[in-house]
Amino acid sequence: MSNVYVVGSAMTVFGRHPERSLDDLAGEALRGALQDAGCATGDLGAAFYAGMTNGPLQGQIAIPGQVVFSKIGIEGIPVFNIENACASGSSAFHLALQSVKAGGCDVALALGAEKMNIPDKAKAMAIFEAGWDVSRADENFEMLAKLGEGVVPPPGSESDRPYSRFMAIYAALCRHHMKTWGTTQRQIAAVSAKNHQHSVHNPHSQFRKPFTIDEVLAAPPITYPLTLPMCAPLSDGAAATIVCNEQGLQRIGADRSRAIRVAASVIRSFTRRPVDAPQRSIGHLAALTAYAQAGLRPGDMDVAEVHDASAMGEIIQAENLGLVPFGGGGPAAERGEFTVGGRIPINPSGGLESKGHPLGATGLGQLHELVTQLRGEAGARQVKGARHAIQENGGGLVGIEEGAVAVNILVK
Repeated sequence: MSNVYVVGSAMTVFGRHPERSLDDLAGEALRGALQDAGCATGDLGAAFYAGMTNGPLQGQIAIPGQVVFSKIGIEGIPVFNIENACASGSSAFHLALQSVKAGGCDVALALGAEKMNIPDKAKAMAIFEAGWDVSRADENFEMLAKLGEGVVPPPGSESDRPYSRFMAIYAALCRHHMKTWGTTQRQIAAVSAKNHQHSVHNPHSQFRKPFTIDEVLAAPPITYPLTLPMCAPLSDGAAATIVCNEQGLQRIGADRSRAIRVAASVIRSFTRRPVDAPQRSIGHLAALTAYAQAGLRPGDMDVAEVHDASAMGEIIQAENLGLVPFGGGGPAAERGEFTVGGRIPINPSGGLESKGHPLGATGLGQLHELVTQLRGEAGARQVKGARHAIQENGGGLVGIEEGAVAVNILVK
């Protein structure tokens, strides 16, 4: 890629914000990113808004970005609304990059915001049921649930509370990995415990309570092998990123020493691969493309943020990114390799399990963490000497694949 930089990055605290509006959260993220970049709204040439819940939860089915931006000081520039399930924020970031790279403008904004905690929790949970072909929902569920066959849940490991069917799908993917590679529930719990321990040091995290592996295993069950701390919560929040090219960097007078170069940005959509061919997964293929764009290898990465809507996601994506061999994610997690101070720290933010998962803001929140790490500003969770960072963010399901996967590589 020609030189494109992240010059401004900010996020709200992710969590439950019953007293705050969507616009209020978006405004906080925007102001923080503008301050971080040292520019004003008048310097922005285009804006990309990421959100999934404006329509179904707030009733703003059309032009959500324009409506939100009209309330927080952005007008008169091109505004694009991006919906790509849980990968919406990363997709907005990718398109902002393309805009400045193509010369459509020299400074662009990507902002994601969600207000998911509403009185009708069932309505909020139903959002996840939209992340696949709704005309074939029962067929999809039956096909995906079969992936977990062959692993019998022990007594008492299933919750009697209603959850989204996607949690059962996550569990089926866990069980498939367990029977294919020998991954254990304890290894999955090691991921969760590590992320909750990381989150203690992240002031933007929804949860900041540490857990041991044994405490994760003893927590209330969702569906085997998942327990409550292994799963991402419903979250409110917003995150924003400002990107620019060389011309924009000079025009706004941004601090070059804090500008983070985007070495690669890749979006891929699902393929119809067999379940026993992980080397053909879109996450792995997107990672290979990103490494080629950046001229880097997996071993060059110093820190990663990956999509862990359940703890199993971190294991799968660490393998897809080539940070460990296929089947090696569980043992590496148990050995502590993904911990800050370990061989390849993953999710120093606390991940989606702890930091939270406000869908359209999630990918931008991941990028904010990596920008903070590469600037050396992460405090007690800082990865020492971090110079290369990789992000993975997926959304939706088509067949056995994510509907969309984003992989970005950032360089100090």
